[in-house]
Amino acid sequence: MEEFDTVVVGAGQAGVAMSEHLTDLGIPHVVLERDRIAERWRTARWDSLVANGPAWHDRFPNMEFECDPDAFPDKDRVAAYFEAYAERFDAPIRTGVEVQSLTPRGGGFLLETSTGPIRARHVVAATGPFQKPVISPVVPADAGPVQMHSSAYRNPDQLPDGAVLVVGGGSSGVQIADELMTAGRKVYLSIGPHDRPPRRYRERDNVWWLGVLGKWNADSPGPGTEHVTIAVSGADGGKTIDFRRLAHRGLTLLGMTDGYRDGTLTLAQDLRKNLQAGDAYYLSLLDQADAYITKHGLDLPPEPDARIIPEDPACVTDPILELDLDKAEIGTILWATGYQFDFGWIKADTFDERGRPLHQRGVSREPGLYFVGLPWQTRRGSSFIWGVWHDAKFIADQIAIQHGYLAYDGRAAIRRPEDA
Repeated sequence: MEEFDTVVVGAGQAGVAMSEHLTDLGIPHVVLERDRIAERWRTARWDSLVANGPAWHDRFPNMEFECDPDAFPDKDRVAAYFEAYAERFDAPIRTGVEVQSLTPRGGGFLLETSTGPIRARHVVAATGPFQKPVISPVVPADAGPVQMHSSAYRNPDQLPDGAVLVVGGGSSGVQIADELMTAGRKVYLSIGPHDRPPRRYRERDNVWWLGVLGKWNADSPGPGTEHVTIAVSGADGGKTIDFRRLAHRGLTLLGMTDGYRDGTLTLAQDLRKNLQAGDAYYLSLLDQADAYITKHGLDLPPEPDARIIPEDPACVTDPILELDLDKAEIGTILWATGYQFDFGWIKADTFDERGRPLHQRGVSREPGLYFVGLPWQTRRGSSFIWGVWHDAKFIADQIAIQHGYLAYDGRAAIRRPEDA
């Protein structure tokens, strides 16, 4: 049986960041990955996906993307970035090893893996927030149309003939809906409550505004906003998402998917309310940006056209409340409805009734067990590339403390003299 001080489970952005910090601290460890480095970016995304943030922002501090800093890297470039980053410090990553279970044992942990058991003093679960695709059971599997999650979508040619109903108005749903419509498909898009930030405003990207306005470092979500959908896109060079403009181009907007009976989908009467709430969030950010520019005397040109909200299209003024799937010739229902955690392999008492980790900044209730890459782990930016790097450093420091390290000087850990 192999033994390690620390085992990191997962070699995506969280696992690679974790390995870098453990390496800097001189802590022996191994990273176990069931597929390849950054596999989710490679095979669990659609073909045309790009990062939602520009290259200058969506990266680790110690390496830039080899592209225009203002560009939005595609999924293959992102996967290659993490692979190259891991090579820079010779990360001890083992691919093709699946962790089947983790059990506290003897002051440490026993990991059962596809290649044999491993003992570890510390374990970091770095499997990220996108674990188990969520598909609503509202439409029976035998209803007629092909049903798939957005994680299984690749391109328009993959889908059977007919119109497509996309459920979910977040980044994935709206980008896929736009791509399908551009490919000549009739598209229905069911949207719920959402935040709709500007892609760029007054010559600065949305991520820049989130930074200077202090929103990236918000340490907790507002009540009921933990999982609010964010409608933002880096597709086609980055553009502000506007559901009304998509509708004026031919897309049919629907309220939230509410129910199903005898071949007919029922929709909630909330479409206009959801759009107006998204508009209010959008305009509020513009107001805050304008106030920041005035306060700091920045020379950034006004952008009055950004405040123009298109007229409501017919699908909003006269919303569809019932959709007969056969009459609408719906061939595919594509669920862009997010993911849920899947930590069933961890046999420890550190989860709530919904299977969500109970932790403080990634430190679980089970001594020696840590998490990295969770949404809102320490701040709004925790599940983003740059945010996970900083959270991983904190967890590495917590592991170092268990070794008797007193400080971290940016290059190596410092032990107490008696532990040297």
